[in-house]
Amino acid sequence: MPVTGAMERYWVKPGSKLDFEKLDAGEKTLFSGATKEEFAPQFNELQDELQDLQKRLYAQNKHRILVVMQAMDTGGKDGCIKHVFSRIDPQGIHVRSFKKPSEEEMSYDFLWRVHSKVPHRGQLVIFNRSHYEDVIAVRVKKIFPDEVWKRRQRHIVEFERMLAEEGTTIVKIFLHISKGEQKRRLESRLADPSKHWKLNPDDLVDRASWEEFMTAYEDVISKTSTEFAPWYVVPADRKWYRNLCVARIMLDTLRKLEMEFPKIDWDPATMKIED
Repeated sequence: MPVTGAMERYWVKPGSKLDFEKLDAGEKTLFSGATKEEFAPQFNELQDELQDLQKRLYAQNKHRILVVMQAMDTGGKDGCIKHVFSRIDPQGIHVRSFKKPSEEEMSYDFLWRVHSKVPHRGQLVIFNRSHYEDVIAVRVKKIFPDEVWKRRQRHIVEFERMLAEEGTTIVKIFLHISKGEQKRRLESRLADPSKHWKLNPDDLVDRASWEEFMTAYEDVISKTSTEFAPWYVVPADRKWYRNLCVARIMLDTLRKLEMEFPKIDWDPATMKIED
């Protein structure tokens, strides 16, 4: 499916080499307003259309939508999901989170716990972290030898190809924040007792390996962004602009499916609702 519109600016073209150094995590290029205050009306319109398209998705019961959301710590995955999809009918959307694998999950192949969570017809499923953790974390933290994560990159492409050929529309989004913005967000959590639960000491360990994580993400995104499962790298230093971009990417994706409400095989004029 050709990528056009709002999606194209942040699309990682298959075969291209991603370089975070060339991307501005604080840009707001696709915002047509003069001030941030003009954001709300634009975003409301996008949410309304997203709500309508999701109703068609659910009613038609034909398409499957999988959204993969990745980011560094404090990147804003939870907040983005909360705001962009806040008007979606809960019946038709599910958020799946993947944390450190359990003992049982580790006894299977790394895609086992993911495959059972993909959407069925009529569903929109969001992966808050995903099978990509089994490449990124394994590589940076040297949990397994290099040949393991290199092999897994190839397995992911084939897994996503299978899902796409079986009818799943895949959208993968990396929320790109700068190292400076992550520092500000971590400090905010540390200064506010009500946010302490969000802060994990391991976040600081990962921050110390920032460059290694960026290199790993550059590599895996470059090698797994395909025509059937594209990656989009969204500037995320500005939370409101991040939400605007993700909403537009989702709308561009859903519009292309040209979904309609199911046609009825009976005449409403013949129906009478008795008292």
